[in-house]
Amino acid sequence: MSVAELSMNEATRSMGSVDNALRILMLVGETKSVRVVDVADHLGVSRSTSHRLLDALNRRGFVMRDAAHIYRIGPAFTHTGLASERMPRWQPKVRLHMRELVSHTGKTCHLAVLEGNSVRIIDGMSSEQFPRVGSRVGMLLPAHSTAAGKAILGEMSAEAVRALYPFGLPGATPSSPTEPVKMLALRRELATAHHRGYAINVGETEVGVTAVGAPLHDESGRTIAAIALAAPTTRLPSGELHDLTTRLKKAVNVIEKEIAIRHDDSV
Repeated sequence: MSVAELSMNEATRSMGSVDNALRILMLVGETKSVRVVDVADHLGVSRSTSHRLLDALNRRGFVMRDAAHIYRIGPAFTHTGLASERMPRWQPKVRLHMRELVSHTGKTCHLAVLEGNSVRIIDGMSSEQFPRVGSRVGMLLPAHSTAAGKAILGEMSAEAVRALYPFGLPGATPSSPTEPVKMLALRRELATAHHRGYAINVGETEVGVTAVGAPLHDESGRTIAAIALAAPTTRLPSGELHDLTTRLKKAVNVIEKEIAIRHDDSV
């Protein structure tokens, strides 16, 4: 087979994958939720191929998967204004304060929600100061190693957290003798985060990046998201952490009061 024929076959396979991905998005838009088997039947492909395509769309935020492995429209559509479903009623209010946080601190700001044992970044604003941390909107990151994720997990009971990790923390093996130690260390860190009202991530998800995150609650006290500020570690010395976390917690307190006021007005 000639080089030209190989290139043509590769292009054909690529176009087939793109076409299948678009068909999946159309199916999710029509049915609102799908499973791996639904997509496999709809496309006429194997379940492994269906899972691979859904996983790629999930990583980019075009669909999101819940704990029951059901896929729905993802935050990438909400962020770009393409989704027909409305964003959470509190998100526009949060966005105003995120803009102020970026302006006053010079740090990149992200809004994240819990998705299984991960956090999905549903909104973000990048700092204009260089070097900086870029936007992570749409990305799915491990909750136990991100500032936003640990801030949310810190508001949960120990039993609820354990239920998220039935096979231990990601990256560990069931037979690893250090697994119980790792889980104990996480529980202690989450207790500290809950006590002080914020969590810290120093190079856990990306080397050279430090972030702080605080949980956000609705009018009933339920944890609905977390707000995080991130910057290259070189631009965030330990002496600056206190002022940064203080400003972050104050912003969260104001947002929560505004959410509660809006709820009272709508009753």
